Amino acid sequence: MCLFLIASKLTMIRLLSFLLFVALASGCGQPSYHPSTRVVNGEDAVPYSWPWQVSLQYEKNGAYSHTCGGSLIAPDWVVTAGHCVSSSRTYQVVLGEYDRGEEEGPEQVIPINAGDLFVHPLWNSNCVACGNDIALIKLSRSAQLGDKVQLACLPPAGDILPNETPCYISGWGRLYTGGPLPDKLQQALLPVVDYKHCSQWDWWGSTVKTTMVCAGGDTRSGCNGDSGGPLNCPAEDGSWQVHGVTSFVSAFGCNTLKKPTVFTRISAFIDWIEETIASH
Repeated sequence: MCLFLIASKLTMIRLLSFLLFVALASGCGQPSYHPSTRVVNGEDAVPYSWPWQVSLQYEKNGAYSHTCGGSLIAPDWVVTAGHCVSSSRTYQVVLGEYDRGEEEGPEQVIPINAGDLFVHPLWNSNCVACGNDIALIKLSRSAQLGDKVQLACLPPAGDILPNETPCYISGWGRLYTGGPLPDKLQQALLPVVDYKHCSQWDWWGSTVKTTMVCAGGDTRSGCNGDSGGPLNCPAEDGSWQVHGVTSFVSAFGCNTLKKPTVFTRISAFIDWIEETIASH
């Protein structure tokens, strides 16, 4: 469905959303618990070192199961992947999660109301490689922010990361292709592969689009269950920015050579994010 806005209303929405993000920016992207700097094929993350990481869970037979990751970008908004949500399911978001196998105390379990899932209007579930694999979730109540639950910083609109920028993927995805889901949050260092390299014929070729970010491409990668989670990248001021939403990996396996994990590039969707939040 297309939504047409008159210029004055669009200007007002952008102004309100700009003020919202400015108000939030001072407290984002700065974990109280600093991430580890050494990774070999992924490892347990330092507890609460990615405090914007969420576990998106869906209800089945009276119990909730982890299905995807996500990032808390405002006290009552999470960004995730479009392929992670369906209007036919009932969801909850868990904030302040580290070990899914234990009740550790900081967890905040927040239900999601029907109608509060906002998938990008150009997302096509039959064509993941077409792009636009991004969705916003409005929480039924605001998150309580603290040292273990914090907001992610988003990059400026249009920002493109240089080749080999040292970013981290984080999530509770499978430890290897077809393997188990871990209890503890995992992280892995995934250097960015720029579009020039990632779109070469023996890499992803035309499958990857300019609205995507590639990272990794050897023995470290995302896997099933990481979808929707963040690609965390260092900013010049020492904070972290979430530049990507985990989207897809190769059908030949999660860590296939020259097939980096592909993320939705958040900087290509800043306007849509701001307008969606401001209008809901």
